[in-house]
Amino acid sequence: MNNYKLLPALVSILQTRNLTASAAELNVTQSAMSKTLSQIREAFHDKILIREGNQFVLTQKGEQLKTQLPDLMQTLDGLYAPNTMELELCQRRFSIASSDYVAQAVVPMITRVMHDEAPNVSLEFQAWQPSKLTELAETSIDLVTTIAEEVPENLQGRWCAEDELVVMLRQGHPILNKAQAFSLDDYCQSKHILISGGGDKNSPLDQALLAEGRQRQVLIQVPFYQAAIELVLNTDALLTLPMHIAGDFAQRHDVTLRRLPISLVPNQYYLLWHTKHHHDPEHKWFRELCTGLLQKHLIQTIKDGVKFIHAD
Repeated sequence: MNNYKLLPALVSILQTRNLTASAAELNVTQSAMSKTLSQIREAFHDKILIREGNQFVLTQKGEQLKTQLPDLMQTLDGLYAPNTMELELCQRRFSIASSDYVAQAVVPMITRVMHDEAPNVSLEFQAWQPSKLTELAETSIDLVTTIAEEVPENLQGRWCAEDELVVMLRQGHPILNKAQAFSLDDYCQSKHILISGGGDKNSPLDQALLAEGRQRQVLIQVPFYQAAIELVLNTDALLTLPMHIAGDFAQRHDVTLRRLPISLVPNQYYLLWHTKHHHDPEHKWFRELCTGLLQKHLIQTIKDGVKFIHAD
């Protein structure tokens, strides 16, 4: 019979590629870890880990196991998980990654409801970059809000909403005095504010402009939405942003919105998590809480944005 007790040590070795680090992680001696690695090599008929200079590399078998084992271990752990949970006793610290806008507009609501239902639970927010989506298995992040065309392999997700990019400009902007409709010439001849935080939502836009032989003239690039709004209010620069964010800010600031003068595929908003969390009852409670609040916010602010679209 196979020795399944070796699997936790194997997972650690595959992740750290360092016997000293794995020994410390599992609270055993390095000599014991070396003995365990020998047993693992014998059990799998493969070296798994090979020294190369001052570092270790995984064999092909090791790379395969690194991909397969986390989900298998999560499934095995799920066999021991209770079918129900007591929220008042839960002391877990959840983590969610998103743009600074979600942190400002939605995370406070999540935190309030979370604390009401499970007073001993805490929350950590992390700034999100979509380029890290393939690394989600190796992070402590429980949930990610992001734009995606589809749910990637080994991830689970809930579609929340779709919306379009729109153009925000201050009330009294010279463009608003023109008799003609807001055109692509108007758009490309204006200065623009770019937002670097929370991922590159505008890449499809810049690609579409390039296909037309056009590009935006950048006045300034900032990492946060609130900074971008202040720049809109104090300059003649344009800000291109998703409808739901524009609708939210337009409720509170002296701005107006215009349709983007170029056709793009709508953005699809998802809440994503790694498959390793899928059967965890505490995680299920947390993601359902977040899904409901996020989707409600998106639906309402998209409606608000439509109301502020300037009619040409």
